[in-house]
Amino acid sequence: MSENVLVKLNRPLHWFAVLTALFTFLLLGAGGLVTSHEAGMSVPDWPNSYGYNMFLFPPSKWIGGIFYEHTHRLMASGVGLMTTILALWLFGRNARPFMRWMGLILPILGIASEILFPNRWLDGVLYGATGFISYVASFFWPSCERSVRWMRWLGVAAFLLVVVQGVLGGLRVVLADAQLGIFHAIAGQSFFVLTAAIALFTSRWWQNLRPDRAGAALPAVGAHGVTRPVETNLRTLVLFTTVLIFCQLIIGATMRQQHAGLAIPDFPLAYGKIWPDTSPAAVQSYNEHRMNVIAENAITAPQIILQMIHRLVALAIFFLTVTCAWQARRQLGKTDSLAKLAWFWLGLILAQILLGAATIWSNKAADVATAHVLGGALSLVTGALWCAIAFRRSAALPEIAPAATISGAFGGAPAMAANK
Repeated sequence: MSENVLVKLNRPLHWFAVLTALFTFLLLGAGGLVTSHEAGMSVPDWPNSYGYNMFLFPPSKWIGGIFYEHTHRLMASGVGLMTTILALWLFGRNARPFMRWMGLILPILGIASEILFPNRWLDGVLYGATGFISYVASFFWPSCERSVRWMRWLGVAAFLLVVVQGVLGGLRVVLADAQLGIFHAIAGQSFFVLTAAIALFTSRWWQNLRPDRAGAALPAVGAHGVTRPVETNLRTLVLFTTVLIFCQLIIGATMRQQHAGLAIPDFPLAYGKIWPDTSPAAVQSYNEHRMNVIAENAITAPQIILQMIHRLVALAIFFLTVTCAWQARRQLGKTDSLAKLAWFWLGLILAQILLGAATIWSNKAADVATAHVLGGALSLVTGALWCAIAFRRSAALPEIAPAATISGAFGGAPAMAANK
């Protein structure tokens, strides 16, 4: 049996992957609160916090915007640690030598830090302590077999992406460059998709869909109890919609970093019109009103146009998800798990549109704006996982007899295999 086909089942690893994805989702919320409260520069240095080692920054100083920014950093460090453990776990017992080497190298780096930066001796202590923990942990590390090659590469990719994400966040502070915040936000959304995918790929549910198991129980049921492959046109439509959601998140991140979320203060109209006037005189009038009424920063015509594009793309995504849900029900049957997931996806998009409107109506209240960010993340992940499951099932089902049946959505008696 090919290693590239089989994903070895490891339930503790799976649930740790689920936990990593969950904490990544919470981290996105913490990042959303930082931007919503405009607290991104509340801590002006990095990786330190007002000269302190980030992990030793006194809680008494966590006030105002500092609280949101500093707790975001601590949560990011926690997710980084969880991702490191997840990546190593995918290598199973083979990770032990690496952990022991790191256990020897990190104390050496700690000693070098003590010599080169005597005023920051605590950094050296932390290096040494981390190395000691890594070395000791290697003796208690799970003795499981390593995961398949492509899963190990996913773990490495997740580790590298979380490192890039942290560096982008740090450079956003050090360089005081708001544009880097856009890449930081998009990397965060991409990382969430990757952790959620690893959680899916390590599950028993995914195991039962593997193409080499001709008689395996399948966790998706169509009309009349028959599991159906997902047609190419539906898979392509969902994939296109998911990519469009990702593009929409890029637009949203750009608006947030430019503080252009309220470039248009009304909804569903825009300055009382279907398409607002963006002439210099009109923009000047808008800005005079903003300064007199809500004391907001001046906006520009490109920012107004960007928000209108954001609205139009949201409308396109809504109609596309309606089509996806309808086609999934028509092709797969209303009891099919993917059809149900498509309708759940449509519900998420509807909620996301309402949150976008509420963000405007509430004058961009921090909690509402952050909920809008999280809704976008869930919408993206739902589409991405739908595509993964659909492609997996379509690869598996040709091995199943056309009349094969199964007992339930998440287990039960095996299906009848094809007689060949």
